[in-house]
Amino acid sequence: MRILIIEDDQVIARLLKDYLIQWHYEVEIVTDSDRILDNFQAFEPHLILLDVNLPHYNGYYWCQEIRQLSQLPIIFISSRDEAIDKVLAMQMGGDDFITKPIELPVLVAKIQALLRRSYDFKLSSPLLTYQGLELKATRSQLTYQDQSLNLTKTELQIIQTLIKAQGDWVSREQLIEACWLGQDYIDDNTLAVNIHRLRKKLAQLGLDGLIQTKKGMGYGLASVEDEDESIF
Repeated sequence: MRILIIEDDQVIARLLKDYLIQWHYEVEIVTDSDRILDNFQAFEPHLILLDVNLPHYNGYYWCQEIRQLSQLPIIFISSRDEAIDKVLAMQMGGDDFITKPIELPVLVAKIQALLRRSYDFKLSSPLLTYQGLELKATRSQLTYQDQSLNLTKTELQIIQTLIKAQGDWVSREQLIEACWLGQDYIDDNTLAVNIHRLRKKLAQLGLDGLIQTKKGMGYGLASVEDEDESIF
């Protein structure tokens, strides 16, 4: 597995690289912040370690840029430890957040969990269906009536969890666990923001009301037939 390190402190970057190599990862460091996307596309990593404080543009900016190209796992690394920084990292498209000084064994555990979640499930269940909807996990793509849309990593985790439930209710806690491994700084608002974005995308397929909410129960998928009747 290939890991790309985007960190302007070369001492820290080298320390991370040397440690991760011991775990048999192939690691590359971005040494020029103006060539982040070039390095990303050339190296084709499976995971990125992304510092928040970078020259010219911060890590949040680069996360959004990378998200235009890929849904691979991104772990933010930062000396900032405020809850707002962690929430912002998730809302910008990050998958996890670890603070400096970095506990290397903890970092490796997070990397292993994200790689397992991101790639193993795609091999075991490449196609999920629900009443005419098809979710292709390997492409992060949802298809309905010959129309397709691309999903972010978090959107993919949400719709995958709901499709697996096949119309049953899924609690907010279960969705947070599925998307962010139960990280304690993720709250209902972060989930709600991602659900809102996913609903807007589903509307492009004519499925405005597919994701339902029920107080005390959580989220579930409506019947597509009922959804069609409500639209037309």
